[in-house]
Amino acid sequence: MPPNEPEEPGLISGDFMPDGAPEARMEPLEWTLRATGNGQRATGNGQRATGNGRGGSVLFAARSAIALYRLLDLLPVFAGDARVSRVFTLVPGSDFGVDALAAVERVGARSVPWDEACRATYDLIVTASPKGELHLLRGPRVLLPHGAGFGKTFHGEGSADAASGLDPEYLMPHGGPPPALHALAHPGQIDRLAALSPRAAARAAVIGDPTLERILASLPLRESFRAALGTGARRLIVLTSTWGGESLLRRRPDLPFELAARLPQDAYQLGLVVHPNEWSRTGEFKLSERLAPALDAGMVLARPYEDWASVLVAADALITDHGSTALYYAAALDGPVLAAYDGGDELIPGSPMAELLAHAPHLDRAEELEEALESYRVGTGRAAAASAFLLPAATGATAGAADQGSALERLRLELYRLIGLSPPVAPVTARLLPIPAPPSRTPSAFAVRVRLDGDETHVERFPGHVDAPAHHLAAEYGVTGERQSQSAALLYRRTDRAATAAAYSVEWTVDGWISHVLDSYPGCRTAGVVLSPVHCVARVRGGLLLSVRIEPPRENGRIVHTDPAAVLSAVHARPTGVSRVTCVIGGRRYEAHLSPATAEESGRIL
Repeated sequence: MPPNEPEEPGLISGDFMPDGAPEARMEPLEWTLRATGNGQRATGNGQRATGNGRGGSVLFAARSAIALYRLLDLLPVFAGDARVSRVFTLVPGSDFGVDALAAVERVGARSVPWDEACRATYDLIVTASPKGELHLLRGPRVLLPHGAGFGKTFHGEGSADAASGLDPEYLMPHGGPPPALHALAHPGQIDRLAALSPRAAARAAVIGDPTLERILASLPLRESFRAALGTGARRLIVLTSTWGGESLLRRRPDLPFELAARLPQDAYQLGLVVHPNEWSRTGEFKLSERLAPALDAGMVLARPYEDWASVLVAADALITDHGSTALYYAAALDGPVLAAYDGGDELIPGSPMAELLAHAPHLDRAEELEEALESYRVGTGRAAAASAFLLPAATGATAGAADQGSALERLRLELYRLIGLSPPVAPVTARLLPIPAPPSRTPSAFAVRVRLDGDETHVERFPGHVDAPAHHLAAEYGVTGERQSQSAALLYRRTDRAATAAAYSVEWTVDGWISHVLDSYPGCRTAGVVLSPVHCVARVRGGLLLSVRIEPPRENGRIVHTDPAAVLSAVHARPTGVSRVTCVIGGRRYEAHLSPATAEESGRIL
């Protein structure tokens, strides 16, 4: 309906009457006929925005990338239904919308310009943010949150102290109607909304959280995610940073590298989840450059769509500011959560995120990580998450088991009711998260600390570009630069890095390459070749060519491998002539059995 056209009282575009009102809820077609008064859909071009006269049209209106990602999580609701046409549009006015349409293109969806979207009438408009000029769109509107727990307020924006996402000033702009449906994740959120606006709360319903549903459904893929990230038996510590002046990356920009420099590479892996708004504001290039020292140390930088949730599923512990990402981790895995938030004006007291931060150990310095992890009380995160999501009350129960799969089903029933169609017979299921991308960079040189304790050789490796005291520098030949190769006391190579053989090629034998390296680099005392996760060949200068067989430990029916290059550092540090080296790497014992290399081993082609 054009903005200046008089409207029938109580029949504003996108509105419908609640149950018990003088006029009960009307189906979308009836609502439109009453609103237009002419028996025709109120479209700007005389066309109904649908691809099927007996179907329905759905417009997904996203104002930012994160809002769009939330909308993509509910696509299974309409999967397989040819009656429903789906298009996307970008709601103008956000500083963070630059990546939204690019994400639509990546998934192959159709988008329409905002002006065109405003001229058509839709059977349903689905959004994940109440901000922007949504009143210009025509059709019943459904609002989903694009975060968990409604824990933030932004001063100078909207109503004073109102939670972002629950602010009546945005839910009902210019005194207009609230959304036809405000889908929430927890009954307490309706109570909070009712305290601000009973009128807005009358349109709210507890649906659940489709994004949490995807995370819960993907928990069985945890080992696959960790394998893709190269985590192994290491402890994956993930930092999460929201956006804005109070975020972790703004307040403590050096923390990722401080942790990367402090944590032994064979015991820990580091990851970082950055809010999509920060990706949009900064840009991938600038963000990667700012984080370069930590990325060079092997830190995983999760992509803003889907990858972040896969990395959460793989994580062993979380370090968080006041962003709501931590609540998803707490709800799904209930692992240790450490607070890295120093206070401010954005966090709402008493919100689920405030409760989580109030009871989580605070990480003041990177050096205190192990102590903080030990002081975490099991159940702290889950207790906070239970006030943000529908979770079983029983302690120790599988998170989300009682409601897993129900959020999308509830949402489908509501959306099809608003469209005026019967939902498909086939059940709706959450789509599993994708395999995450591996680290973009991995260290190729290590500052190695060695401690001899009786017959045990304790090895800790740190990125080679970290200024830290070390027993020796170990470098991967052909991957690291010449400066570090010249400085390395241990040089090694891996056979799995060989390129596809060309028509004209030169190939080294194991013995030939080791001899070449020792001749070419006078500062190198030990050279070795990693043949497999349990087999290396090495020579200490002046000694015999040795076969190094690694015996990995067994834990709970699993065989736990470490990087064989770390074992080579232990061999390098031990006196020559020994037949066995007991290596302690990442807190585990690895027995390395040394014997003269066979002719087959020394002549193996690399």
